[in-house]
Amino acid sequence: MPESSPWDEIAVPGSDFNVRQVSGKTTVPCFWGRDAAGACLFIVELQGDHAAQYRKNVVTVHGVDVDLRGSAQGQQRLVLTLARQVDRDLFAGLCRTLAAALEHATDSASSLAVSLAHIRRWKAFLSGRSQRLSPEEVRGLFAELVFLMELIDRKTSCVAAVEAWVGPERSHQDFIYGNTAVEVKSISGVERSAIRISSEDQLESMNDSLFLRLYRLSNLPDSAQARSLNDIITSVQNRLDDAEAVEAFDQKLTARGYAPLPEYDEQRLVVSEVRNYRIGEGFPRLVRSQLPSGIANVTYDIKLEAIASSECETAALFMGR
Repeated sequence: MPESSPWDEIAVPGSDFNVRQVSGKTTVPCFWGRDAAGACLFIVELQGDHAAQYRKNVVTVHGVDVDLRGSAQGQQRLVLTLARQVDRDLFAGLCRTLAAALEHATDSASSLAVSLAHIRRWKAFLSGRSQRLSPEEVRGLFAELVFLMELIDRKTSCVAAVEAWVGPERSHQDFIYGNTAVEVKSISGVERSAIRISSEDQLESMNDSLFLRLYRLSNLPDSAQARSLNDIITSVQNRLDDAEAVEAFDQKLTARGYAPLPEYDEQRLVVSEVRNYRIGEGFPRLVRSQLPSGIANVTYDIKLEAIASSECETAALFMGR
C-alpha cells in the first residue's frame, strides 16, 4: 500500500505557509509545508547567518526551487519548493532521505552542507538524465564504496582516497593510486562462482601492479551487519573531513547516476566474502593489445576456480601506502 503523502493533512494557507514538523531526531528542526499557492515545501530551520555558505554552494535544480530565507530571532530557513505536483511522491521520498541524513549533522552549518550536497545529487535525476540504478548496479557501487572506505581507514587522506576512485570518470579500472590499479567486482551470494568482465580494457593497465578485488554480497535484511546503498554512502560521508573531498565524492556519485532515493534502502547487503587476485602472467584474460584485428567490445566471464593460483593477501593491494 503506498505511503501517504506528508502534505495530505496540511491546509493551504491564505498567506505565507503552514507547516508540520518532520518526525525524527534531526539536529535542526525540519518541516513539511504548504504555501499560499498550494505548493509542497520542505523546510530546514537554521540558527545563525549562512548566506555566504549558501551562495558558495547552492545549485539550481530542475523541478525544485531552492531558497535561503531570513527568519526571526537570528534564524534562516532553507526552503525547497516542488514545482510540479506530478513529482510529489518522488519529492517526498527524496526529502525523507534528506531528513534521515540530517540526523548525522552536528550543527546548522553542517546541516546546510548536507542539504546542499543532497540537492546536488538530485539535480541529474530530476532533470531526466539519470535512471534508477538496477539491483546489479547497486551491488557494484556498494562494493566500490566498501573499498573506498578501506582506503580511507588505512590512513590515506580522504582527498587522496576519493581522487583514487576513478571508475566514475570512465577509467578502465575502478581505483588507481600510486602505481597500483584495482578493479572491483561484486557477485551475489547465490550467483555461480564466476565474474563478468565488461571490456577488453578492464584487466589491462599501464600501472606496475593490477589487482582484482572481489566482494561476495549477500542480501540479508535482518542481519545486524546489513547496510543499504544509502547507509554506506552516509558512512563514507562521515569519514570525509575535507570540503574538497566532499565535493569530489558528490560529483562522482552523480556521475554514477546516484540520487538519494528511498528505494536504495530496500536492498540490504552484507559482505560475506572478500578475495584478492594479482593480475599478471598466466591470468586468464582478453586484452586489447592481444585481440585479433577487428575484434572489439568484448564481454566475458572468468571462473573463479581458474584464477585460484593468482589469489593474494589483502596487504599486497596496499604495499607502500
